[in-house]
Amino acid sequence: MATHPIPPFPPGFLWGVSTSAHQIEGAADEREPSVWDAFTAEPGRVKDGSTAAVACDHYHRYQEDVALLSDLGVDAYRFSVSWPRVDSPGGLDFYDRLVDELCAVGVRPVPTLFHWDLPLALQEAGGWLERDTAFRFAEYAARVAARLRDRVTQWITLNEPAEHTLLGHALGVHAPGRRLLFDALPVAHHQLLAHGLAVRALRAAGVTDIGIANSHGPTWPASRESADVAAADLYDLLLNRLFAEPLLLGEYPDGLGEFMPEDAGADLEVIAEPLDWYGINYYAPTRVGAPLGRDDAFAGVPIPAELPFSLREIEGRPVTDSGWPVVPEGLTDLLTAFRDRYGDRLPPVVITENGCSYEGVDDRERIAYLDAHIRALHRAIEAGVDVRGYFIWSLLDNFEWAEGFARRFGLVHVDFRTLRRTPKASYRWLREVLREQREGRQGAAGPETDSAGDL
Repeated sequence: MATHPIPPFPPGFLWGVSTSAHQIEGAADEREPSVWDAFTAEPGRVKDGSTAAVACDHYHRYQEDVALLSDLGVDAYRFSVSWPRVDSPGGLDFYDRLVDELCAVGVRPVPTLFHWDLPLALQEAGGWLERDTAFRFAEYAARVAARLRDRVTQWITLNEPAEHTLLGHALGVHAPGRRLLFDALPVAHHQLLAHGLAVRALRAAGVTDIGIANSHGPTWPASRESADVAAADLYDLLLNRLFAEPLLLGEYPDGLGEFMPEDAGADLEVIAEPLDWYGINYYAPTRVGAPLGRDDAFAGVPIPAELPFSLREIEGRPVTDSGWPVVPEGLTDLLTAFRDRYGDRLPPVVITENGCSYEGVDDRERIAYLDAHIRALHRAIEAGVDVRGYFIWSLLDNFEWAEGFARRFGLVHVDFRTLRRTPKASYRWLREVLREQREGRQGAAGPETDSAGDL
């Protein structure tokens, strides 16, 4: 446990937790198939051979999970909408019920429209390699908004298009399992185009509070040698600038044009539709060097030797059960660097994911991780970065993609045999932190302050 209380955050700061549909909902036989259903059905794709057919069975147990959110005391719940479920008869009814349940206990619903579970029928028609998928996404966004906009004010278009491009289409370790390397870059463009088209569709539906959840992290060169610096710059280009600059500046970084579709430049006006806030998922920095001439590894993902960089260990740091280094100051550095790089083109920021994988219900390592990262976030605010919210990944232990059920990110332990939920020590710790933050807000601004106003 922390010795000293966490400093008070500004009035109106939004505290929340995140999940995603495919990782927790289950009820796979009550929706259309997704690209992840097909992927996990292939032997060897998931480390423990599991699937998300049941997962946490949130689809049938959502009331129990909303009760956990209410008891925890968060302002908001970031969940994702399953596109395959929406394509199924009555699929939107589930999200109607979930949103009603959240509103009834005073927790703000914050839906993400795409968290990697593309309908299998669209994948079989070409998926994100096809420009048409972006237009189908905008139509889907309009359908969801038409049903939920009367109760949902804050929306997220896409989650981590960088990871979906890299892991799913360049390296083939996530669905759909393509190994295209740099030929995967059209996937990045079509996702960004889908985002811009969805922003327009949401605005047309009357939505006024829209963001995106991009993953970002500092990129550190392995040494001061020119080859290592160049490799780190390339990695930063692909994982940070490629997904931030079209959105914030309306342009792609130099050097990527030859890999993009011919009409990419004409789409930039759509991609750069103004955002109300910019979501950042932060987990760790990446240390990058020149190619080593062998397979390297990043969080257990093999990196082909033919790529022009290699990912290196960050020495002297504790690591989570996922093997990710614990570097809380990287969050402060990332946010101040974004502020310095993009200036007034950067809208208010929300940390849409931050969390860690550790075993056990008495998860003091998770408490230490969250405590350090929340303090690092506070330092960024003190340095002048306009940060409006923080969402922890995740509420529940869940199906962790290609890792299966081997990694536990939840504040709540899930027994995947019985589906029993057990709040961990970190859940109780966070509940106390949020209580102290509410008391601090009331002391600073009076009891009538809206603790979760629009961003």
